[in-house]
Amino acid sequence: MNYPKKVTIGDITVRDGYQHEEKYIPTPAKLWMLEQLVLAGFKHIEVSNFGNPKGMPQFGDCDDLFKGIRHSKKVKDLLDDVSLTAITIRERAVERAIQAKLDGYGPDRILFMVSTSESHHRQNSGLSLKEYWKMAEEYIKKAHDAGIKVNGTVSTIWGCPIEGPTEMSKAIEFAQRWIDIGADDVEHADHDGSASPDRVYRYYSMLLDHFGKPDKHIVHFHTTRGWGLANVLAALQAGMTNYESTMGGIGGQPANFVSGVPVSGTGAYYYKDALNVGLVSTEDMVVMMDEMGIETNLDIDKILEIGNMNERIVGRRLRSEAIKNGRIPKSLSGR
Repeated sequence: MNYPKKVTIGDITVRDGYQHEEKYIPTPAKLWMLEQLVLAGFKHIEVSNFGNPKGMPQFGDCDDLFKGIRHSKKVKDLLDDVSLTAITIRERAVERAIQAKLDGYGPDRILFMVSTSESHHRQNSGLSLKEYWKMAEEYIKKAHDAGIKVNGTVSTIWGCPIEGPTEMSKAIEFAQRWIDIGADDVEHADHDGSASPDRVYRYYSMLLDHFGKPDKHIVHFHTTRGWGLANVLAALQAGMTNYESTMGGIGGQPANFVSGVPVSGTGAYYYKDALNVGLVSTEDMVVMMDEMGIETNLDIDKILEIGNMNERIVGRRLRSEAIKNGRIPKSLSGR
């Protein structure tokens, strides 16, 4: 089996991971996590969301986090090689990100998001797909003028929790549309664990047949039903080289209950058990890839240390097996 010899992994714990937590994660803990991820070698990190924090209070410290990481004595000299991303679903969020950039601390990259399912897209953004594409085209130009790169995400590729099955070829069309209107890269998201390995392989094979190269395309898997790493393997088999994940495999839909207070989030959870969902575990994925001989350019032992501390930050046992069982020894002990 021919796998890529080298991959890029981005970590999105502080944004996607913590947004699903029903306990508010303190700003100093988030900043500690961002610093440690940089020190472990990650070059692509999601920091926060510039959207209105009223319904998603985990993002109330977005500006403070960007200022904190930019001025961190531990890592500020390393940030020239690191891309810091903010989520900006709507216009006001993009405007905040651009102003932060002009003020000297803003993101290197922002993220827009469409779903191939009209219902899911409207619930996430409040706009129809037609309205959103028009808005995105306008604001991609504004972001580029401010020196900010733009990611366009495509969601509900393998299914929608509202409408049910979706057509994978539509996601290829959406990915092309992102490139056509100026997006610098495209994330392909299994947002709720609907993807199965056979369809993952089929989709990314279609994607590479269409685009030819994987360098501008990012793999994003949830593992609601336990298929996350199987899907990573299927994507590797198809030839994909760019992945993202979270420490402890946490994350998902923004919490609608935070530190004892009901909030709007993005509405009712799609999940039957809100604690038994999340993304692929960063720790488990990098250990697996290392064992397969795939280069990640990451400090894997440090990642396992961060993973153990992340469980203390969140306050419960998370979904990584590698942080407890460790790496497979590379040589005999002599005993």
